Amino acid sequence: MLTQPTVEKLRGLGLDGMAGAWLDQPKQPEIASLAFDERFGLLVDAEWDHRQTKRLDRRLKEAKLKFSHACLEDLDYTPRRQLDKATVRQLATGRWIQEHHNLAIAGQTGTGKTFLACAVAQQACRQGYRVLYRRAPRLLHEVLLARADGTYVPLLAKLARFDVLVIDDFGLAVLGEQERTDFLELVEDRTESRSTILTSQFPFDHWYERIGDPTIADAVCDRLLHNAYKIVLKGPSRRKEDAAKKS
Repeated sequence: MLTQPTVEKLRGLGLDGMAGAWLDQPKQPEIASLAFDERFGLLVDAEWDHRQTKRLDRRLKEAKLKFSHACLEDLDYTPRRQLDKATVRQLATGRWIQEHHNLAIAGQTGTGKTFLACAVAQQACRQGYRVLYRRAPRLLHEVLLARADGTYVPLLAKLARFDVLVIDDFGLAVLGEQERTDFLELVEDRTESRSTILTSQFPFDHWYERIGDPTIADAVCDRLLHNAYKIVLKGPSRRKEDAAKKS
């Protein structure tokens, strides 16, 4: 059998997964007992899996998650964290993204807010959604620079196209006048059309004061929180616990 020419043609057609499986099949003792349809089905499955993996790799690269390895399977459900498994199971389905709901995560420093946000975001990538991670200070700085160089509208349009936008460390500092206006525009573009994940050290009822202006704060929080899944993580700092274990 002229295996190599076949492999080269498959790769020339962009069927790298099928080409690899074609080379592997002769190494499997049980393969000879399969009918042609079964063997061909395995080749198609290999190509499908290969393409799905490449798409996931591209989505994860684009997302730039702080913890790219974070996944829902690795979440810690010890009682002191008060992380509800039923809520996580609902988020895992991805239906909240289909319905354009948001996710708000609050908790003290080191309780695992960013890891949880990245785990939910990674699940979204697995399900085929486009995701982008940004820390709130960096995101607002990018928007400010875009105002200065004339790319403000294109940047907001770009951000609005992501199915899930992760905004980490929201409210570290009280927003300035321009920042709160820009943040409202960003949120408005996503309301009822896309999903947003926010993490913050501050309880949800303190977000108003972190935004500053009462009118804008009310508009922002109404758009973000009225249909959001809300998670409050408890317990001691995981960073301090990890450091203590290593010492």
